[in-house]
Amino acid sequence: MTRFFLLRHGETEWNRDGNKYCGRTDVSLSEQGIKQAEAAAKALKHVKFHAVFSSTLVRASATAAIISKEFGLPVIEDQRLVEIDFGKWEGKTVQMIEREHKDSWTDWLTNPAECFAGETGESASQVYNRIQSFFEEVSKTYPDKNVLVVAHNTVNRIAATQWFGLPFSHYRKIKMDNTGVSIIEYHGKGKASIIQWNSILHLL
Repeated sequence: MTRFFLLRHGETEWNRDGNKYCGRTDVSLSEQGIKQAEAAAKALKHVKFHAVFSSTLVRASATAAIISKEFGLPVIEDQRLVEIDFGKWEGKTVQMIEREHKDSWTDWLTNPAECFAGETGESASQVYNRIQSFFEEVSKTYPDKNVLVVAHNTVNRIAATQWFGLPFSHYRKIKMDNTGVSIIEYHGKGKASIIQWNSILHLL
């Protein structure tokens, strides 16, 4: 069993600006996002981590770098943790997507396992397969250890649907705030126990 502390990155300017879909667009942290990461670092400083991983996108790697300073650990970037490719929806709000891409949005909400986000992006199954590969590999490398992982809103929630025993189409019912802290005990082969989900006490 490996205990993963799973976070969403800190706030970006796109999150502030109507919560635009960032996806693969490499958007930096806002000033508020930096403060959120610093608050998360203080909240987690008493945990003994053995490794820190992040997505290769700067909003995640910068969040991880701020937190990892508390532990003196390097940030290991992993492409499997990057946010879902939102295709034609990149840079748009949900309201814009509903208006401009009504059919593909409806298809995605109904069957994300097979439909591609933004028509040209990824399916939920593709996202889950890569993040599942990450958890499987890291859990074997760090058995019985604490591992910090900083990734993204949609990627984290798609993985969570399987841990909660839900279909992919329920991922939008799972909330994950910027730097919200979730704790998962991963047992291998996709099996996990949710110890804590989306704690934001450090932001209050």
